[in-house]
Amino acid sequence: MSEESEHSSGIRARGEEALSDLAEALLDNPVFSQALSRALGAGERAVQAQRSAMSAVGVPAAADLERLERRLRSMSGRLEEIEDRLDDLGDEMAALRAQARSSAASPAEDG
Repeated sequence: MSEESEHSSGIRARGEEALSDLAEALLDNPVFSQALSRALGAGERAVQAQRSAMSAVGVPAAADLERLERRLRSMSGRLEEIEDRLDDLGDEMAALRAQARSSAASPAEDG
């Protein structure tokens, strides 16, 4: 079995070396480099065209939805703060009314 393992390791090493040589040769080839650049540029243009088309029909992008979600969370937090403050003010008003009633009742009892 060790001979098989050594044999497959040798084949794998030669295959990796051949693949590395091929990749290097392709990258050194100006025609291949130019074709690769054009293909990448075409991909970028396709993504931009997709964004434009989605925008034209009114479909929001994921970034737009995330921004909207952040704004809604922020507004929700602010509303909770306002609710808490209104509850505090209501409690203060109730305490002031109770104090005013007790102050108004005290002079009548003294007279």
